Amino acid sequence: MSQIMSLSLRFILPLFFVLGLIAYVTIPLVDKLTYQWFARDIDIRAALVANTLSDSLAAAQGLSNRKQRLAKIESIFASTTQDERLFAVAYCNSQAQILAQSQQFPKEVTCTRDPKQSGSKILQLPGGPLHISYQPLPDLESQLVLVHDLSFVQTRSTDTKRYLFVFFVILTLVVSFLTVVIAKLSLMGWIRGLKSILKVDRLSKSSVKSLAPELLPVAKDLRRFVREIEAEKGFQDESQISWTAQTLREVLKQDMAGEEVLIVSNREPYIHVYQDNKIEIQSPASGLVTALEPIMRACSGTWIAHGSGTGDRMVVDAHSKVPVPPKKPSYSLKRVWLSPEQEKGYYYGFANEGLWPLCHIAHTRPIFRSDDWYQYLAVNEKFADAVAEEAKSKDPVILVQDYHFAMLPTMIKKRLPEATVITFWHIPWPNAETFGICPWRERILEGLLGSDILGFHTRAHCNNFIEAVDRFLESRIERDSSIIFHGEQRTAIRNYPISIEWPLKNLDEQDPVPLCRQKVLEENHIAPECFLGVGVDRLDYTKGILERFYAIERLLELEPSLRGRLVFIQIGAPTRSSLAEYRNFEEHCRVEAERINQRFGQGDYKPLVLRLKHHDPSDVIRYFRAADFCFVSSLHDGMNLVAKEFVASRDDEMGVLILSQFTGAARELPEALVINPYNIDQGAAAVKLAIEMDPQDQRARMRSMRAFIQEYNVFRWAGRMLIDAARLRKRGRFANPVLNT
Repeated sequence: MSQIMSLSLRFILPLFFVLGLIAYVTIPLVDKLTYQWFARDIDIRAALVANTLSDSLAAAQGLSNRKQRLAKIESIFASTTQDERLFAVAYCNSQAQILAQSQQFPKEVTCTRDPKQSGSKILQLPGGPLHISYQPLPDLESQLVLVHDLSFVQTRSTDTKRYLFVFFVILTLVVSFLTVVIAKLSLMGWIRGLKSILKVDRLSKSSVKSLAPELLPVAKDLRRFVREIEAEKGFQDESQISWTAQTLREVLKQDMAGEEVLIVSNREPYIHVYQDNKIEIQSPASGLVTALEPIMRACSGTWIAHGSGTGDRMVVDAHSKVPVPPKKPSYSLKRVWLSPEQEKGYYYGFANEGLWPLCHIAHTRPIFRSDDWYQYLAVNEKFADAVAEEAKSKDPVILVQDYHFAMLPTMIKKRLPEATVITFWHIPWPNAETFGICPWRERILEGLLGSDILGFHTRAHCNNFIEAVDRFLESRIERDSSIIFHGEQRTAIRNYPISIEWPLKNLDEQDPVPLCRQKVLEENHIAPECFLGVGVDRLDYTKGILERFYAIERLLELEPSLRGRLVFIQIGAPTRSSLAEYRNFEEHCRVEAERINQRFGQGDYKPLVLRLKHHDPSDVIRYFRAADFCFVSSLHDGMNLVAKEFVASRDDEMGVLILSQFTGAARELPEALVINPYNIDQGAAAVKLAIEMDPQDQRARMRSMRAFIQEYNVFRWAGRMLIDAARLRKRGRFANPVLNT
């Protein structure tokens, strides 16, 4: 009932306004017309009075005695003005002089100059309005001036205004009453019908028959319209969404209509390792896996990756698939098998001796071999076949990951032309001049431009890619919208800063921070009073591991009081050990750590502790929670998720993050101590500041960073890409006949 009254008021209030406006315009108009009508009537009466008096005045004019003549005329005027409306009369000669007048004739009224002309006017006096009528008497060569009292017109006008006002009020009340009655009788039925229509896909045959007949033709169109409005709302309000795994599922269900999602990457999220006559499961130390694994748990799709574990073949089915995660499977892992020659040429050769150093610009010369290139092409083709085999529809959504698959987007498009391919390049993209070193630069660009969306961490990387395309390919670039048209393919270039799951997986299973610290100190034989720093990386020359060693060394040089009181633990997962560059780098790290330990160590104290082996994610989080500071000193990095994992692990809001300015994360986490890792003194100063920082300052910085990562988590990263993909798929349904003619 309240809804009906609300709807009625929404109608009644505008009605009051409209009717009030009509009354405001109408009443003065009626008043004016009333005066005009009475003035016309009085003019007619004045002419009749003049005709009636003309004979009497002629007879009086014939008298020879002037006094008798005037007395006769005044007697005629006295009897004439007994009419309640005729107020006064005057008799004028041809010289516009008053010869005779009634007793009440106003002194403000005079004769006209031309007695032969008739006319009238209204004169406003303090006592009220008067109507002055001039009537010529041609036979007597004179003029009558008749004055009528118009106060009765004013009285009637006031009565008219009152009656009109009452009329409009009554009209409004009647219409309002009818509106409420009609709403009560019929609107509720319409609302019930509309509610049934708006319950998309829930109208049974019986409920459809119960609708008002006039609603049946619009039910189908209205439901479709609501779906489109909800989808557009999702597109527009992405920034207002609180992103979680459940939110991502809803995006897939609503905006993507439950579309099939496939992820392709070189590294697999779970590795089965066979050792000691049993199979162990490992999660690789990879930012890519850290970011994507929660996405797949939310999407329940298929992850296609290289099966590299020694026990991988032992656990898959006939289609080389295995359900994961092991404890609670939520998606499928499809493994692609590579020969030793393919792995050597594609992965170790072209990808990691060529593209990796080329893109990171970390003072390591890239090596390009034609044999490696051919293996790279062959493996990309192999993965394209696996994607086509796994696709259950003709238009799946395929997320291609990283520099291992630069050729894959175009290859997928050849097999699945209607697929939506989203490629994300996890490492930096160099400037056009640097990229031009690659012998197959045009082929790589063409391969990536098979994507519908090509994503990078930062806007700078997007701009570098666009400049490379502009320099080396024939294409049309719309720089305002960052869209590249190459051949028949349209590719949107977007920046999607990657992030991590929030909250961290299994964080609630961790010990409290004091207990984590106690266990880490005991495991590494570190005194309780020591300041503890931690670094977590793959043993890669781009991570700046040696630079942070040198920063610790420099601080101990400058601050002898910290010797014996500062310990830095470096967790490093060996990687790409078959490459000489990586083997040499690992050895170099060991040698430099030993040198520094010999220089500043004493007894059981070592300033640098190396733990160069694989650590499970739960162990890494424990070290993060135990540390006073985390040192991230990458020489060049796309994002660096270690920095975000450290922040997310510190639910006590303590600890300090030291972060290289050459990471994408430095743009998102300015509350960290941002440094140039090549400036060793600056790195040493940052460590000193970190261990001396006031707890209140630590808490303020950490709280701000945690709030940012909570909002901009990995589900938002994936959701933005999927929403953009949904928008592209929707727009792709509309052809432009003008451009196609």
